[in-house]
Amino acid sequence: MSRLSRRALLAAARPARAQVTTLDMPPGQLAVKLDDTVAPGYRRGVLARWGDRVTFDALPWNPAAPTPEAAATQFGWDGRICAIVPQPVAADGVPRAVLAVAHPTVDPAMAFPDGRDRPAVAAMMQGASLLNLERRGGRWIVADGGYQSRRLTADTLCRITGPAAGSVGEAIQGLLAVSGGCATPWGTLLLAEDDPAPWITRLGSLGPRFRDGLRFGWVAELDPLDPAAVPAKRTALARFPRGDAAAALGRDGRAVVYLTDRRAFGHLFRFVSDGPAAEPGALDQGTLSVARLAGQGLRWEALPRDAATRLNPIAAAASFGATAFDLPGGLAVDGPGGRLFLACKGNAARRPEQVDRLNPRAGSAAGHIVEIRPEGGDHAAAEAAASLLLTGGAPEPRHAGPGFAWPEAPATLALDGRGRLWIGTDHDGRVGATPDALYGCDTEGPGRGLALPVYGAPRGAALGGAAMSPDGTALFALARTPGAEPGASHARPGTRWPGFRPDEPPRSALLSITRLSGGMVGG
Repeated sequence: MSRLSRRALLAAARPARAQVTTLDMPPGQLAVKLDDTVAPGYRRGVLARWGDRVTFDALPWNPAAPTPEAAATQFGWDGRICAIVPQPVAADGVPRAVLAVAHPTVDPAMAFPDGRDRPAVAAMMQGASLLNLERRGGRWIVADGGYQSRRLTADTLCRITGPAAGSVGEAIQGLLAVSGGCATPWGTLLLAEDDPAPWITRLGSLGPRFRDGLRFGWVAELDPLDPAAVPAKRTALARFPRGDAAAALGRDGRAVVYLTDRRAFGHLFRFVSDGPAAEPGALDQGTLSVARLAGQGLRWEALPRDAATRLNPIAAAASFGATAFDLPGGLAVDGPGGRLFLACKGNAARRPEQVDRLNPRAGSAAGHIVEIRPEGGDHAAAEAAASLLLTGGAPEPRHAGPGFAWPEAPATLALDGRGRLWIGTDHDGRVGATPDALYGCDTEGPGRGLALPVYGAPRGAALGGAAMSPDGTALFALARTPGAEPGASHARPGTRWPGFRPDEPPRSALLSITRLSGGMVGG
């Protein structure tokens, strides 16, 4: 595990630079390597890898002969952190939390020894994992086979609730293509399904339940602290390909859920419940709106509350003049009445005549991050101010320096307790001049929009999100699909990180990033 360059340390020592940001990571270079990179003064540990045990009865990982039974108990092939949910302090005083990780994809070329797809196995590798975390001996660890640890797969029993329940049925099996999610202020976990069509095509031979597309493509809600909780697919939140979800409370206590439409010209949606978030089933009745540029901000345009809109809100959004963002993905909400941040990964197909204030560049895949401030601090308000926090690809001149690493293709976002943003990038395995990385960024003060790298992923890997521990001493991050660059395979990956064993394929891994001297991550 290498360190950022000595030149970066010298740059960080300059008084003018040190006064700009609250973060303690220096600017510096990131090199594409077989291994990963961590900022000076930091260490990283591996908490869980593809194939590691999740449930107490998990079978041993055998990448040469995978089975559905084993995969259904193990950490999935791909990964994206959705949320961390602190637990009430128990009698022993040990701090604990549940971490939710989505497993969106399974690439046959990388996951299976001969490259041939095994649909029954892939169906169990995807879904989500809930992991018990606890702080022991001064560090956060995964509690092996913890009480609330569980796997959600294509076999998981789910309920269908809301407007579409009558046409689909009240009980179904399976979560498919979970791409993101969040913890809610009312104590639940949301898991957002992406476009299920590729999975339905892939799993159709396994039985008729995978041939009905209306069973999938929703947002599922469950209690993450109850290991027996049955996920409820909330159809009032509509059905479309999602990149992420974020939840907040309106000033009057109603539930607010933001959702991204993960397409090159995708939209930003918002759902506001009719009743208080504290009521059971609050997400089963409410108004779905879409963001539209209006003046110097955004206006939320309410969509019709009919069956056609719930099944295809994208068509309805276009008729209301919805703003088309540059591949919107990651979302993060900054506390009650706070800001919403939106990661736009980039869109090389945008033409000059399609440029607008929140999508300012044509033909660019570098992406940007949008900051949205609800009017009056009310997430249920009809309007919001909106501006750019940063643009990807190259820093502004005031932040630039020799070899200065900068986010490009931002895909995931997380906020810490001090309102600082943690940005993960994703180039879909394409190997360029720099690796995908995790950056910290102030959102207020003189360092607003200045992104500094804390971690660089190994070759071919992307950043699958981040989450800060409840005490701020560990930043959990996910290096997803290492070695899965174009043309790579299970036998010939771009790297064999993190184990570097000749008989072992590369493995997505959940990491903990901590300061060598202890204390709060980021300083």
